[in-house]
Amino acid sequence: MKFPIIPTGRAAWLAALAAPVAIVIAATAPGAWIFVPAAAAALIVLVVLDGLLAGRLDDWKIVAPADCEVGEPVKLGVLAEFAGRSGGPPPEMALQLDSRLAEQGRVEAPLSYDADTGSWAGFVNPAPSRRGTATIDQLWLRWSGPLGLGARQITQPLEAELRIWPDLSPVRSPELQNYLRDAQFGLIARRIRGEGTQFEALSEYEPGMDRRRIDWKASARHTRLYARENESERNNQIVFAFDCGQAMCEPVEGLPRIDRAVTAALTASYVALKGGDRVSLFGFAQRPEVMTPFIGDTRAFHRLQSAAAGLDYHAEEPNFTLALASLTARLKRRSLIVLFTDFTDPTGAEMMIESVGRLVEKHLVLFVAIEDAELNELTETDPDTLDDLAVAVTADTLSRQRALVFQRLRQMGVDIIEAPWDQIGYRLIDSYLNIKRSGAIG
Repeated sequence: MKFPIIPTGRAAWLAALAAPVAIVIAATAPGAWIFVPAAAAALIVLVVLDGLLAGRLDDWKIVAPADCEVGEPVKLGVLAEFAGRSGGPPPEMALQLDSRLAEQGRVEAPLSYDADTGSWAGFVNPAPSRRGTATIDQLWLRWSGPLGLGARQITQPLEAELRIWPDLSPVRSPELQNYLRDAQFGLIARRIRGEGTQFEALSEYEPGMDRRRIDWKASARHTRLYARENESERNNQIVFAFDCGQAMCEPVEGLPRIDRAVTAALTASYVALKGGDRVSLFGFAQRPEVMTPFIGDTRAFHRLQSAAAGLDYHAEEPNFTLALASLTARLKRRSLIVLFTDFTDPTGAEMMIESVGRLVEKHLVLFVAIEDAELNELTETDPDTLDDLAVAVTADTLSRQRALVFQRLRQMGVDIIEAPWDQIGYRLIDSYLNIKRSGAIG
């Protein structure tokens, strides 16, 4: 492999600084003009010699995982071995990346020497901003000689790919695992007595029990009070429906709303599977895109993760009428439908309300929206100028319209969760457990 010698930035600066000197010599001592080309030739010789002393590249390797998660830093880098180096600045590497990994499409880093292995290594830690398959397209590697005037460089096309999955860090978190271990259904699902709607057994009534659980017929037969113990229903159907339209693609703390929603839904899905229920994912924009079969086993959780990774980003308004009608047609029994969406204008919200109203006739609907922190900030900030006042009035109008939409949904019997993105997951789990205890799904 050939490594062409190129001048470095230091050599360019020397040449630029020498130009005024050459002009002064030409003006004051025309007879000394011969020194100018001689100095230029000397600089060229130094660049070439310095480049030769930089040594040669023996071997190199790209370090990149095959999979990563959106929003979580991923370690990318280069390992290189050189022969014949005589000191100088550390080598440098640059990678051309998919914009999912780096917004500018390029990352750079110096290489550091590892005395134990005798190799050089340089790493960067970009955080993927969107799901999908990202590519690493090209590598640049440059190393200089001891003077830092001449350098060698290679440009190597690459065909590396990284699959960017939804963020599952909340599922792996110790808090959730401890919660599942100590929760009413635990890591191994067991029967839950005393709640729910399915009759399990009779037990003698004790003070403090809910009087509505007293079985008066059985009590009359036994001449003492007996209470019904019910078992929480299992095998409920839960559908997590995602609006993949324009509003859900807007960023919240660096990631699109849809990705925040996917993380919350997968976390709640894991809890639901542990509780013995069945889960499906549904995604839509202008038309339905993803509809998984119902999963009832945590060992098949990866199927939900794969389906969520396939939810695309669309710069268009969603078609709620078509999407929710298609979802209703596919459901053969009453289900809990968790709808992740958002809205920006009253017209779009009106279409959504109408479609959700038809959904509520047969199913239980839980509406989930991520709190708009920017809108709240604009509403609460005291204006200092007329422009600030206009912005505050507009923000207040949008906030009132948003509250009106939520009020209309509640009047139709829709439960609503609106919270900051980092609280949505646990708020959703709490709502799911409350609904499960009440037996409202079946």
